[in-house]
Amino acid sequence: MIIPLLIGIGSGLSLIMAIGAQNAFVLRQGIRREHVLPVVLICGLTDALLETLGVAGIGFVVERAPIVLEIVRWGGVVFLLWYAWTAVRRAMKPEGMIVDQSANGTAGSLKRTVLACLAITYLNPHVYLDTMVLMGSIGNAQGDPEKWWFAAGGAIASVVWFFALGYGARLLTRFFATPRSWQILDGIVAAVMLVIAARLAFGSMGV
Repeated sequence: MIIPLLIGIGSGLSLIMAIGAQNAFVLRQGIRREHVLPVVLICGLTDALLETLGVAGIGFVVERAPIVLEIVRWGGVVFLLWYAWTAVRRAMKPEGMIVDQSANGTAGSLKRTVLACLAITYLNPHVYLDTMVLMGSIGNAQGDPEKWWFAAGGAIASVVWFFALGYGARLLTRFFATPRSWQILDGIVAAVMLVIAARLAFGSMGV
């Protein structure tokens, strides 16, 4: 029971801790203190759901549905390019992005933030390959019922990571009190989005 759970936690963290579109988005929302709870819930619970579906065997179907992944792939490329461009535009006018601690996360549109988070989460085919296919394969190798403890470990890792990233980001608020700091962050966000878009467009989709 404990060993599969720990393997699930370790495997989940190893997949989600790398810098990616989701992490960059959550980090930025955390620093801005804007709609952090819905963002971390969407990211954490989506990963947990997809990992559980993968262990249940849905990853086998996803792996054999290349047309679906292709549609998601190019939709993801378009969205990531658009988001990179918005980050570049923000970097060109950083004075409007200084954290206003009195706002306490009320600025900005909740609907727009949620839609952007959903797009970043679901328009990246690597999300399905990592969570449903890869985690599903590792989980099913554990046998039954150990695979469900593995799935629980992966779910715990996802939820804990995104909550820690989203709410821990506010520790960087002091650093992001200047326009120059926001220029750097948005430049990094734009670069991350462009790299991931390029990998989706030109890279291999195999696991």
